[in-house]
Amino acid sequence: MRGLTEHRWRDLTRWPLIVASVVFTALYSWKVIADFDGDALLIAQVILLTTWAVFVVDYLVRLWLATDRRTWFRRHLVELTIVTLPPLRPLQLLRVLTIRGRGATVGTQIRSRLAVYGAGTVALLIWIGSLSVLDAERPAPGANITNFGDAVWWAFVTMSTVGYGDFYPVTPFGRVVAVVLMCTAVAVVGIVTATLSSWVIEYAARDNDQDEPATRGQMRALAQQVNRIAEKFGAPDEDIDADAERLPDPDRPGNTRQDGTLAP
Repeated sequence: MRGLTEHRWRDLTRWPLIVASVVFTALYSWKVIADFDGDALLIAQVILLTTWAVFVVDYLVRLWLATDRRTWFRRHLVELTIVTLPPLRPLQLLRVLTIRGRGATVGTQIRSRLAVYGAGTVALLIWIGSLSVLDAERPAPGANITNFGDAVWWAFVTMSTVGYGDFYPVTPFGRVVAVVLMCTAVAVVGIVTATLSSWVIEYAARDNDQDEPATRGQMRALAQQVNRIAEKFGAPDEDIDADAERLPDPDRPGNTRQDGTLAP
């Protein structure tokens, strides 16, 4: 493995790991829904454990190849989550659905990415949550979630934080799944609310950009343009500095109004 870097390893294993994740999800779904036993169950469990081991090996290899392992570990907590839940790996495929291109603003690209990843995460968590709670609850005494339809209904109700109470987990693992779904729902609601608010504000200000406050970056760009024009026409340096000093400084107290715009 001489000369192999963490980035090179990630590029080589990206698609094989996505395929392995899809296989893991499909096989786990079949095992839980079909509820088979005997040799078929043993074969399915062996394949699931082998697939999960592949993700563990990938994570350990990337950690070992990292230049600064402590920093890499802090910056790749999502990878650690994927090792725990391999079905989340297909979320990387959602990148192709985000809005990109010259015509899309940065805000539009960010909102598109948040919307796509949010919807994909919710769909996957509902599916995996339904399977997980059914797998844990079905053999438990006194369980009321005993078929896949009820499990999906319970997952939707839990993610929406409605909580009818007609179905509920009785096992410790089932309650852990419920907590994960509820916490995720709170985060998704916040993301959706922020995304919609940002879109409404941008749409409302689309034809009223003269009312938008100038940012620090815009003021710096304006000062640079003034300097280049002045230098082109041979203005003295002291005149350029004097003109720059007369520009309002957005960082200086008193140069912004209450509405956020720059004072003259």
